[in-house]
Amino acid sequence: MSDAFAFFAALDRPSPEITRDNAPFFEGCARGELLVQECKACGRRQHYPRFACTRCGGDVAWIRASGKGVVHTFTIVRYTRDRPFNELAPFVVAMIDLPEGVRMLSNIITDTPELVRIGADVEVLFAEVSPGSQIHAPYFRLCVESLNG
Repeated sequence: MSDAFAFFAALDRPSPEITRDNAPFFEGCARGELLVQECKACGRRQHYPRFACTRCGGDVAWIRASGKGVVHTFTIVRYTRDRPFNELAPFVVAMIDLPEGVRMLSNIITDTPELVRIGADVEVLFAEVSPGSQIHAPYFRLCVESLNG
């Protein structure tokens, strides 16, 4: 793991509220699985977790995503007053397009944020939101191929 990931994982960040609708997502993260929802009626996939399909209102099931993605867009946060995020700066917030057809907001964990590019390949990794919280969340890192290309 990179120094950036070790530092990121050690920070005490706010924990998400676990609900009936998102609990399976966070349970998957704790197992090292990135899950998205798929409508049982129309097949549409969605993220973030909801109680029903946003297209047709049908029941949803959980499917395992590949954990791969492509940077759709991003920003490098160089300053914030919010703790503990000010300790992370500079850090990358990105919209990641997953091959499963959903877009996910997350961080790209890197020691060199200036290497992040739109279209770069990324892969998921998981960390506790706060040390000892037992709530894991997905984050991404640049794939080696993206750094070389």
